[in-house]
Amino acid sequence: MRTVSRALKKGMTDISENYLNCGSREMTQLLSDVRLPQFYRVKQKFDGSHMTDEMIVSVLKGELREVLIIRKRAGNPGLCGMRIAVTAGSRGVANIALILKTIVSFLKENGAVPFIIPAMGSHGGATAEGQKNLLAGYGITEKSMGCPIESSMDVKKIGNTADGRDVFIDRLAAEADGIIVVGRIKPHTAFRGPYQSGLMKMMAIGLGKQYGASVCHAEGFQRMGYNVRTFGSAVIKHANILCGVGIVENAFDETRKIRVLPKEDIERVEPELLKEAEQHMPQILWPSCDVLIVDEIGKNFSGDGMDPNVTGSFATPYADGGIRAERICLLDLSPETHGNGMGTGMASVITRRIFDQLDVNTMYINAMTCKNLNGSRIPCVMINDKEAIQFCLKTCVQADRRRPKILRICNSQFVEYLWVSEALIEELPETAEIISGPSPLPFDAEGNLTDRLPRQRGQRFQ
Repeated sequence: MRTVSRALKKGMTDISENYLNCGSREMTQLLSDVRLPQFYRVKQKFDGSHMTDEMIVSVLKGELREVLIIRKRAGNPGLCGMRIAVTAGSRGVANIALILKTIVSFLKENGAVPFIIPAMGSHGGATAEGQKNLLAGYGITEKSMGCPIESSMDVKKIGNTADGRDVFIDRLAAEADGIIVVGRIKPHTAFRGPYQSGLMKMMAIGLGKQYGASVCHAEGFQRMGYNVRTFGSAVIKHANILCGVGIVENAFDETRKIRVLPKEDIERVEPELLKEAEQHMPQILWPSCDVLIVDEIGKNFSGDGMDPNVTGSFATPYADGGIRAERICLLDLSPETHGNGMGTGMASVITRRIFDQLDVNTMYINAMTCKNLNGSRIPCVMINDKEAIQFCLKTCVQADRRRPKILRICNSQFVEYLWVSEALIEELPETAEIISGPSPLPFDAEGNLTDRLPRQRGQRFQ
């Protein structure tokens, strides 16, 4: 796979080089008549209720204590001497390092011997080292957590689903005395159901490593809702799950709520937390536009690089929502995604900057596991930011060329601030306000944008 993907990338690079050397002048000339409009800087208003670090530690330890009390009342022994596996996923979950460290600290205070395991299906190139490196990128290391991180792709059969299929989970977790499942609960990017991204999916797919992920995806996303529930229920029944730690975030990528659920309550309570998460997701307040510009995509923002619940860029027909854009223009990959450009396939145009960073091997392993190739395809490649935007607008069939409706966001996880073209300002929602403008998008001599939109709460326009 690695040899093939390197050769493939070289072939694509040769094609791209040929275009840059021979065709870029022609393309520039063809796009020279595309005039970009003036833009306003706009702030969208969302509910910013969130937990401070002190609240996270206090609530988490308090609820873990309650679960421990419930266990003892049921006649189970305390945690002293127990080897407890704590799951850590591959997503950019807010405060995940603090949350995991607090759980580890609580376990050690109660005499347990905790260790962290990557629970991320096939991510990280489907290798133990790759998955451990992903965690390090989120500040999750043995030194920072105060416990071992045991990464392995080995799995062990623990039982069968209600419909008779084998269930495998991480061998180290299966052989531990207990497992604490940690996961953010939110709408999924490719399917719908009472359980989407969250604790049930973490057990069904994350703990299953590449094998479990492949089995759960084998029937496609049209059956994913059923499979997540079926395999998740089987893991609760057959594995030594102690509890689940469900995390709900607000529209600013901040921790809004943490619930520690005894294993018996996970199936009942998770759908309630999913509804709350849906209500507090980030969103673009305009229903539609001609061109949506996204400054950066990456696996740290969404499994699909850009969350289609925000951008409308769904890779399957089994989910919908978000803004309706005739063209989507992508400008860059996030550093945290390490070249995994999953999601580029749902764009109309990408820049040469993105193309040069792509780790197609990692992308294709990801696509092979989830049985969906749409997000891993490579769209039209333009030499710079300006031509990428112009190409999108030039190929729109519904746009008013004199007054195009264009929106620009930093990423799908943080959309408080955005650039809005003049035509869309006429449709300014009540829960949005103009910060400044109008002014042109600032390009340098090479045709690339010189500004950066705020990437997280607390940042301002440059």
